Amino acid sequence: MAVTPASGTQHALRAGDYEAVIASVGATLRSLTYRGRDLVVPFEADEVRPAHRGATLAPWPNRVVDGKYSFAGREFQLALTEPARSHALHGLATWLDFEAIDKGSDHVTLAAVIQPQTAYPWRVIVTARFELGPDGLTQSVTARNDSAEPAPWGTGPHPYLVAGPGHVDEWTLELPATQVLAVTPDRLIPTDLVPVDADDPERFDFRTARSIGAAEIDHAYTGLIRGSDGIATVRVASAEGTGVEMSWDASCAWVQVHTADKPDPAQSRLGLAVEPMTCAPDAFNAGSYDYDAGLIVLEPEASATASWRIGAIV
Repeated sequence: MAVTPASGTQHALRAGDYEAVIASVGATLRSLTYRGRDLVVPFEADEVRPAHRGATLAPWPNRVVDGKYSFAGREFQLALTEPARSHALHGLATWLDFEAIDKGSDHVTLAAVIQPQTAYPWRVIVTARFELGPDGLTQSVTARNDSAEPAPWGTGPHPYLVAGPGHVDEWTLELPATQVLAVTPDRLIPTDLVPVDADDPERFDFRTARSIGAAEIDHAYTGLIRGSDGIATVRVASAEGTGVEMSWDASCAWVQVHTADKPDPAQSRLGLAVEPMTCAPDAFNAGSYDYDAGLIVLEPEASATASWRIGAIV
């Protein structure tokens, strides 16, 4: 009897110079390469996924502060899955085992159901499609509310981008965002939306590509500068000229950027997390903020789709 790897069923995809492996647990992007070069920080198939590396985040990305929120006149308390900061982190789908409902050599579509539960009493069907093409890997996430009442919703991915050899400090970043969400230093609780050049531009303003250096970032950005096609693109490049870009359309008005700082230097700053999000951190408490947090409310039987692409810079 075959033993399923710790990260779930493996779905290997290939198209042209690109190869990817999608793991079924959490509809996770386990690896992505271009001509053998890593574009994301990978992990082994029979390894418990390190934190949320490559996972699909749903029904919310980022944090719900204290795990508490109210919706439609009811109060809810989520499990505190980020105990060090006492928040509910990255949704309910990251450890679900998604089932393949369509698969080919260059694509796979995975589906799972978020079942009604005490702190999220709605049934939402989540479908994640991954497809390789000449410009890289595109992922689309669709949610359908299979409940009799409206449901709060948000989604996003969690890849750690790799520009080339070395660490984050040695790479350049182009991040076309005009606003950054200020947070408390200890628990990352949102406090205010400010211009990227207001308080600490050396740390937060990357509208023009420049070295990341020693900057430590774990913040959400918005006010995205998009091309004429409505696409926003983040680019990360190495000194050798290799690089990786991630782009998305208006479905994601926010992006979390994290320099992946860890106590162990050997494990720290190996990749740059770039997480397009349909909503802001703590969007389930959108009414607490004086900016548009972007919370999606799915009506019964309604659907919402968001998508993004990762490709090589050559």
